[in-house]
Amino acid sequence: VGGQPLQATSPDPRTVVVTYPFVFGPGIRLLDNLTMMPKHKLAAALDDGSFGTAWGAGTPPADLVSIGPFVLTQYQPAQRLVFERNPRYWRRDDRGVQLPYLDRLTIELIPDQDAELVRLQSGQTEFMQQSIRASDIETLRSLEQQGRINIDELGVSTDPDSFTFNLRPDNWESDPRRVWFLRKQFRQALSHAVNREAFANAVFLGAAVPIHGPVTPGNQRWFWPSIPRYEFSPDKAKALLAGIGLTNRDQDEWLEDEQGAEARFSLLTFRGNAVIERSAAVLREDFRQVGVAMDVVPLEPNAVRTRVVSGDFEAALIGFATTDLDPAMSKDLWMSSGGAHFWHFGQKTPATEWERQIDELMLKQGAVPDEQERKRLFNEVQRIFAENLPMLHFAAPRVYIATSSRLINLKPTISRPQLIWSADEMAVRDTGAPQ
Repeated sequence: VGGQPLQATSPDPRTVVVTYPFVFGPGIRLLDNLTMMPKHKLAAALDDGSFGTAWGAGTPPADLVSIGPFVLTQYQPAQRLVFERNPRYWRRDDRGVQLPYLDRLTIELIPDQDAELVRLQSGQTEFMQQSIRASDIETLRSLEQQGRINIDELGVSTDPDSFTFNLRPDNWESDPRRVWFLRKQFRQALSHAVNREAFANAVFLGAAVPIHGPVTPGNQRWFWPSIPRYEFSPDKAKALLAGIGLTNRDQDEWLEDEQGAEARFSLLTFRGNAVIERSAAVLREDFRQVGVAMDVVPLEPNAVRTRVVSGDFEAALIGFATTDLDPAMSKDLWMSSGGAHFWHFGQKTPATEWERQIDELMLKQGAVPDEQERKRLFNEVQRIFAENLPMLHFAAPRVYIATSSRLINLKPTISRPQLIWSADEMAVRDTGAPQ
């Protein structure tokens, strides 16, 4: 925590005492990231410094030890993982029956969501690892009506796609566009240029809600409904752009700055991701309506990530999974020194006053035990973020999952993994498991 280690002691065989270096708001939530490891298997590796590589993809399944409901018995690279029931699992149901109910759980490694959908439709798999795409919902409704699958809406996703700008000053030193691209008014104008309701309908076929920041209504504890908003207004967008010197000087469709350079920038996107591609197309047209040109550059996802991390981009439309819903556990995004601070990674000292303010608030927020005070502090973080807009957010999809009607005792959740977090209670209908 804060770069300082936790101290752990064990005064007796059934007790572990964890001492924090200072007050930490999320408390024992931090321990969710700690896993119990078998001393008899890994103590030697810990002692000789090879602990980090002691177990890997090449480790024989028989050498692995599990305290969970299943044990890995087979791993076929790029194909599947097979888990068998753990006879030593500790948990029992209300009737005293030892869990899990299932004897075997096979996870097929399917690289393509289209192929995964076909396997669900044909009955070859019982559920999909990913949520259903909006474009697939109606396709699956007929199977639901036949009683072959169940479709459940879990709520609003906590992982919206993010439109991030490259705000590293050194990347723009020799680029004359820096006089307007790095201004918050430029980003505010682009936010005003987008009709979020229309965006949600066009990109997610209506299965989404408009948003104005990275924290969505799906994160009920930390979502702030009063976050400053940039309502759809092309007139406000044009006024903001004019205020930073971008006007139509040659009567074509694009604005220009005082040196005659067009208001134009490039956007990196994930090639083959239909949602990202539709998003980019909608945004390009919305920005065109206010005189800003955006050139879309689709690349393989890994290439986009590499260029964003290295700073070799102007803007990027990316998706990333939230590691934890508590902001104090996601400081890599919010803190200027963070490794997920996409607009300007890993700063030694905050490059801007507003980032310094957020750093200070996040440190306070993580060190306060009072929940209401933590919420107040994080609302202020969101307010500052919304004013400066290093990232834009437009809509968060509703999350739907599809499962075979054979499965029972499911406890789906909005956070990933939506289903197998409660794999010990999952069961197949008509096998005697309680429902």
